[in-house]
Amino acid sequence: MRKSRPSADDAADAAAQARARILAVIRAIPRGQVMGYGQVAAKAGLPGRARLTARVLGMNDDPDLPWHRVLRSDGRIAMPEGSRGWREQNQRLRAEGVVMERGRVKHMPRAEDDLDAAVWGPG
Repeated sequence: MRKSRPSADDAADAAAQARARILAVIRAIPRGQVMGYGQVAAKAGLPGRARLTARVLGMNDDPDLPWHRVLRSDGRIAMPEGSRGWREQNQRLRAEGVVMERGRVKHMPRAEDDLDAAVWGPG
């Protein structure tokens, strides 16, 4: 028996579900805390999909979404340094008490499945 291919409706539904899960994780990041794009994806049940998190954020039109709490895995703001978006994100994070140093969060939380942390211990 031949397997049927997923329909376009199935693919659209899966994409909408992934987007909703990513947005739910971002909304749950507490004030004054941050997560990396990959951490958001993993927590949404989409490990390895950091770029999908970035794409979802890039298409965001909800002004209440705390987008500024999502950073690169090394704690840096993903926008070009000095750009309007970079300055806004830096300002929002500082207003929440996040310690920033040259556009990087001073104490970026590590992913729970961080291999370096598992092998070498707390960094």
